[in-house]
Amino acid sequence: MSGRKMRNGIRLAASYVTLILLCVAAVYPALWVIFGSLRPGKSLYSKTLIPEQFTFDHYIELFTSETYLFGTWYLNTLKIAVFSMLLGVLLTLLTSYAVSRFRFRGRKTALSGLLVLGMFPGFMSMIAIYLLLRELQLLDTHLALIIVYAAGAPLGGTFIAKGFLDTIPRSLDEAARIDGASNFLIFRRIILPLSKPMLTYMALTQFVGPWVDFIFAKLVLRTKENWTLAVGMWDMVSSNQNTNFTLFAAGAVLIALPITILFMFLQRLLVDGLTSGASKG
Repeated sequence: MSGRKMRNGIRLAASYVTLILLCVAAVYPALWVIFGSLRPGKSLYSKTLIPEQFTFDHYIELFTSETYLFGTWYLNTLKIAVFSMLLGVLLTLLTSYAVSRFRFRGRKTALSGLLVLGMFPGFMSMIAIYLLLRELQLLDTHLALIIVYAAGAPLGGTFIAKGFLDTIPRSLDEAARIDGASNFLIFRRIILPLSKPMLTYMALTQFVGPWVDFIFAKLVLRTKENWTLAVGMWDMVSSNQNTNFTLFAAGAVLIALPITILFMFLQRLLVDGLTSGASKG
């Protein structure tokens, strides 16, 4: 028994040490960026983690500089992320509701198609999407990003949302139909109120994607006034002459702030939505 207790103690101690190391590896770079944004000068290098002097000049410069349109980029990204989230969540819910509640010809084929398409990385279709947007004269517009982001949402969220909807008893639908409710009324009055955890999960994931995306936004947006935060921040440090990394750190902190707040306040609903949706396929 003593040997088993010793082995369990060693295993537990090793687990705690591993968790502590992982925590330090995750938190230390974030603290370095936060303190770097408050450090005077342009270099992130410092002998100490906590700067000797604190300044908010970099945050002020982001919104007052004529070279960097950070405020415009922030509003552009917020608009694209919010509209992509609303439209993407709606499309994902309608798709998952249809395959969860109805049995129709081609249902299994549609699910298999979604599964196969979801396995391919999104950047493989960028050339084709670019050509389509050029033919539709949607290049350098925020509408192009919103359409593409929202249209791709069902590929990643349909199966998780379907698994969650499968846990809602069908007897509720049948009772509502006896009372004369239509499919749309059942969806609006029964399915949506019971899907709050899943809605939270889908909304957060669909918001974060457009908020931090760089590759597709860089491909579509050409005008500086139409750039998103990711494209603008890349331009801030892309040239050899521009090495204002403390200004870049301040922008990174402002980008991470809303996502961090959302995850902190909606963490319980996020976990419930993810685990409930993963319980069934």
